[in-house]
Amino acid sequence: MSEKNIAIVKEINDAFTRNEIEGFLAHCTEDLVWYMAGEKPQKGKAAIREWMGKMEGHEPPKFTVDSIFGDDKNVACCGDMTMKNADGKEGKYSYCDVYTFQGDKVAELRSYVVAHKSEDKNVSASA
Repeated sequence: MSEKNIAIVKEINDAFTRNEIEGFLAHCTEDLVWYMAGEKPQKGKAAIREWMGKMEGHEPPKFTVDSIFGDDKNVACCGDMTMKNADGKEGKYSYCDVYTFQGDKVAELRSYVVAHKSEDKNVSASA
């Protein structure tokens, strides 16, 4: 089962690179909860579709998958990515997504995204 779940996460990542919301949601339960660290959780496909829809027309993030592993219930995917911030400037980030499955569907997604300090202009070189 873990190999099947890892394959599903790879399909989800492919959908993200193409900015295909429905390609992602097709692999999720109706009551999916997406926890983005530091943000309000998004609950349910309709809310997530609306939230992600606000990003349509924006360039999708470019990311690498440095590590992906899982078991029968959870898959973790980690790597680096670049994406444009609100000012349109490209920033570099590291991420870790943890997917929790119910059967062959994602029921929960926890995303942790950290800006590289070299990208934070408010951090001094001595910090």
